[in-house]
Formats: sequence, structure tokens, C-alpha cells
Amino acid sequence: MNHREVVDLARASGVTLIRFEYCDVSGVARSKAIHVDSLDNKLVEGVNLTRAQMSINMLEQVIPIEGMEPVGEIRLVPDPNTFTVLPWAPRHASVLCDQLDHDRTDWGACPRTYLKNIIARAAAMGIVVMASFENEYYLARDVDGRYEPFDLTDHAPVYSPIGHDLNADLMIEMVDALSAQGMIPEQAINEYGAGQQEISIKYTDALGAADNQMKFRDTIRGVALRQGLLASFAPKPYPDQIGSGAHIHFSLWDLEGRSALYDPAADRGLSALGRHFIAGVAEHLPALVAMTAPSYNSYRRLQPSAWASNTTAWGFDNKECALRVASPFYHREEATYNIEFKPSDASANPYLALGALIAAGLDGVERALDPGEPAQHDPAQLTPAEWERSKIRALPSSMHAALDELEKSPVLLASMNDLLRRCYLAVRRSEAVTFESNDEEFEIRNHFYRF
Repeated sequence: MNHREVVDLARASGVTLIRFEYCDVSGVARSKAIHVDSLDNKLVEGVNLTRAQMSINMLEQVIPIEGMEPVGEIRLVPDPNTFTVLPWAPRHASVLCDQLDHDRTDWGACPRTYLKNIIARAAAMGIVVMASFENEYYLARDVDGRYEPFDLTDHAPVYSPIGHDLNADLMIEMVDALSAQGMIPEQAINEYGAGQQEISIKYTDALGAADNQMKFRDTIRGVALRQGLLASFAPKPYPDQIGSGAHIHFSLWDLEGRSALYDPAADRGLSALGRHFIAGVAEHLPALVAMTAPSYNSYRRLQPSAWASNTTAWGFDNKECALRVASPFYHREEATYNIEFKPSDASANPYLALGALIAAGLDGVERALDPGEPAQHDPAQLTPAEWERSKIRALPSSMHAALDELEKSPVLLASMNDLLRRCYLAVRRSEAVTFESNDEEFEIRNHFYRF
């Protein structure tokens, strides 16, 4: 949509307040709302934001970072194509924003601009990335200050009709709200955990996928709240239940619109370029998880034999691998050939997570890396020799360890501007220090509803 179409749609829809939304480096969605009477001007000039705002961590602590003092302002400049009326919030709409300086250039710490730059790098190499985030989340009630799962007393079995019946009306409201904003729901199921759900939406271009992730989380939480429920996207909101991922499904295409992943003449259809891309992701994965599974709570989920992956392994339809080459659908092989990246969750800033994933893969393509043999079984059951043949390494087991790996990764650090790099490391380190010095209850309570 163009500027005039946005204003006309807002007026025709009876919108009063429009949320100018962005995502900070700690993965928290934030917004400033403007009145519709200001929309005409604000679509052009943006909304003011202090430079210090991006230095706030998920616990609302302001972290001292040079260049992010509370002096000077940037602008939240909206992308008109992301404007949507919010089905669950009468007379409200939202638009996603880039963070720009007064001259409309990147001020150095805009996550959305970071992803745009990585997408441009891929295009220069003749690669177009399509993607989608596959989200799991828990429904809960706030009962006397405790988050209790919304489920049957004995827990509805996974994929069960009774599990679907329990949330039938709510699920319809959720998928309708997603559809109304241009997302295409493909699957909606009750998952393994008590009160755990999953909705998958159709893939789109990489920037659109990250934008959709922002809108998806807002939608699910907003619709749930109208029904007196909370929706938690925390990686492990219940230590005794299965974790929730935001797996990234991605595919690679050439500039003519043909799959660059699928080669019918190759072993199980995986192209040489696809193998190089996988090898790049796997090589950088110990550092990459600091951006794709970045919160303190994330490392409760990344455990062996938990379908979340705690190694760098890759394989064909292997649910225990970090990178699963998904089997394509009959007679739609080229169109449906994709890779699932599992060590990703919704505590990540989707622009940073997807951008870093692509940057790692592009390095593998540029260097023609070999990923080793695909893992044929759960890596936890493989021998040391099999680990060596498949080039498998363990992933970091804590937030601090992952950040240590990121600080040693020249490829991922170089993919970010200096200010964004310093901001990310400082903010995330501050969170790790605080959570490390507190107990489990503090961790769960402060992750449950942040993302």
C-alpha cells in the first residue's frame, strides 16, 4: 500500500489509534500509538524515539551503552505495506517500523534494516530466501498470581480431537484474525505440553516472514487476552513440560524463481548449494544460537532427545537435528522443498535471528563448505566416530556460553554494525547476569509473558 491508501483504509475502518511497532534486541515487541488525525504526517516523518530506548533489556533495565545515551532521538518510520487493522482490538491498527536517523539512514542499531541488508547480500549472490516461523505457545490462566495451563485436568492428548474441541472457538478466532491481516494459516494443532498449541502460517519472503512473526505473536496474545487467557511464547514456561520453539522453515531460490535447494539428480534432492548453506549454518551454530535461542530460558529447551536439538547435526527428516531437510510433498517437490531450523524460539528478535541465519548460510556458500554426513539417528545415540563423520558438535548449554561463542564469531559480528553489535552483547549479557543471580521462579515469571 502507498501512503494515501493507508490513510484512506484507516479512516474507512474507523481506526482511532495506530501502533508504530518495532522489536528491541531483547526480543520484546514495543510500540508507540498515534491518533489517526496525525497519521498523514507520521507516515512520512515517523514517530520520535530516544536513542536510549534500544538499550533497555527484557527486564526494563537501562544498560549503559556508548551512543545510546538518553540524548538525541531517532525516528520510527513505518513501512506502509505492513499496515493492518487489528481484529481483536476495536479501532486499533498497527504498522511495523524501521528505526532511522533524521536523514532517513540507518542509525546503526535497527534490527529490521539489519535483515534488509542481509537479504540484499543474498540477492547479490543470486539467492532469494523464503521463510516462515513455526510457533508453539502455551495457553494459561492467571490464578492467584500463578500461571496455570489451560487444559483438561489430565491433559488432552497431543493431536487429539478432545484437545481441538477444548479450544475450538478460540482457535477459529485466532486463525481468522491472522487471515484478516494477510497471513495464511496452514495448520493448527494441540501440542504435547499441557495447554500447548501450534499454528503454522505459509511462507513468504524473508522480510515478510519476520514481519509476520511480529504480527503473529501480537495476534495470538491479543485474541487470547480477550478470552481471559494468556498466551506464552517463552521457550520453557513450565520446567516440567516440553519447550516451545519458533522453528524457522526456509527455502532458497534463484532470481528466476527456481528452487536453489532442490536438485532431482542429487541425493534425496538436496542441491550442492543447499549443502553448502547447511554447512555454513552448522559451522556458525554455536554462536548463532545466541541470536536464535537467545534468552536465559532458551537453554532449558535445548536438551538432548527433546526434539529441539542441542547439537549442530543435520539430517533428512530427523527431528533431533538442528537442521532438518524436510521431505517434500508428492508432485510438489520443488515448490515444497525446505529446511527446518530447530534451535530457534520466540524470545529472539525475528529480524536478527533470520538475518544471522542467512548470513551464516551465505558464508557456507561463499566458501563451498561441506556439512559432513547427514545424521541418520538421534545424535545422542550416535558413536564418537559417527559424530566426527557428521561434523557434529555440542551447542552451548547456557546463555553466557552462547554469547561467548558469538563474541568469537567474526562472520556474525561482521554482519552487524558496530552499534548494533555492542548493543546486542551488552543487553543480553546484562540479562544473563541478572537471571544467573536469581532463582527458577524469577526466571519463569519474567519470561512467561515478555515475548
